[in-house]
Amino acid sequence: MKLGLVGFGVGGRSFHAPYIEAADGVELAGIVTRSRDRRALATAEHPGVPLFESMADLIDHGVDALVITTPPETRRELVLEAIAAGVHVIADKPFAPSAEVGLELVAAAEDAGVILNVFHNRRWDTDIRTLRSVIDSGALGEINRFESRFDQDQPESLTVGPAGGLLRDLGSHLVDQALWLFGPAATVYASLDWVNLPEGRTDSGFFVTIAHQSGVRSHLSSNKTSHLDARELRVLGSDGSYVSEQTDVQTRDIFAGKRPVDDLASWGYENEDRWGTLATASGSVRVPSEQGAYHHYYEQFSLAVAGRAPEPVPALEGVRTLQVLDAARLSDAESRCVQVLEF
Repeated sequence: MKLGLVGFGVGGRSFHAPYIEAADGVELAGIVTRSRDRRALATAEHPGVPLFESMADLIDHGVDALVITTPPETRRELVLEAIAAGVHVIADKPFAPSAEVGLELVAAAEDAGVILNVFHNRRWDTDIRTLRSVIDSGALGEINRFESRFDQDQPESLTVGPAGGLLRDLGSHLVDQALWLFGPAATVYASLDWVNLPEGRTDSGFFVTIAHQSGVRSHLSSNKTSHLDARELRVLGSDGSYVSEQTDVQTRDIFAGKRPVDDLASWGYENEDRWGTLATASGSVRVPSEQGAYHHYYEQFSLAVAGRAPEPVPALEGVRTLQVLDAARLSDAESRCVQVLEF
C-alpha cells in the first residue's frame, strides 16, 4: 500500500513516519510539508521519499491512502478533500471537532466507498496490550472497575480553542482505550481543571468517569501543569486485581533517537523491573510485558484496504470517543452526569 503523510510536525515525524517505515506491506510514498526546516528534517530522515507542497500534489503523484496529521482545526476539510479524491484516509485524533461532525465524515466516506479510520494508536501501547492479555486470560473474573492515570509534565504543549485542551488531546486516547477494553459508554461524569494561558483559557487536567453498558466503571485522569510524569493502570475484578506502572515505552525510545525498523523484534517491550502485578487468591505474580507495536496499526489498515482484515479503528469507533469527550465537556459545564445516546 502506498501511504502518503500529510504533515511533518511532532506527530508526523515521531508517531507516524517511523512506524510507517517499519510496517510490512506499506510504503511511505510521500510527505506534505511547507516548512523549510521540516522539509530538511524529512529529507534527512527519509531520503528518497518525495516531498510535496500540498495534499492535492501528493494525491496526483499517486497514493492508495493518506495519513492526515495536520493541526486539529484543519482536519475536517482535508479529510473531506481526500475522500472526494477517492483516497482511503487515516485521520489523527481527534478527527473531528464533535461527534456530529464525525458522523458527517463517516457518511462522506461511505458515500465515496473509501475507508476512513482514526489514528488511536495507543490501543497498541505496551501497557494496554499487556492489560488486554490479562483480561482475556479470565484471571480477574468479572471486571468492576478500571483506573487509568496518565500525567505529563508538559505545560508548554497545551493549546487553546475548540480543538485544544488536554481532554481532547491525551483524553482522546484514554477514552478510546477504555471503550476498546470495556465497550460503549452509557453515562459520563467529568471534572476539568482550567488554566489561563496568554492565548486564552484551556483545560489542563481532567477526571472522567465512564459507566459502560457492560457494567464496568472507568476512571480516567490526567494533568499537564503539576510537574508530574506518571502512568498507572488498575483493574479490579471479582477474582483479582492487576496494577501496572509501566512507562510510555515506544514514545520514550522514539525521543531517544531509536527507530523500530532498526530492531523490530525487540521493539516496544517494558523492562522486567516495570512489569505489572496480577493478584488473586493464589498470590501475586509479575506479568511479562506484551509488545507495544504502533506499526501493527498500519499493517492492519493495509490489509483492510485490500479486503483481507478488519479495519484497525473504524471512524464510527472514533465517533463514540468523540461522544464521550462531548459529554465530558457538558458534564463539567453543568456539573451533572450526562447520558450517551446510541446512534
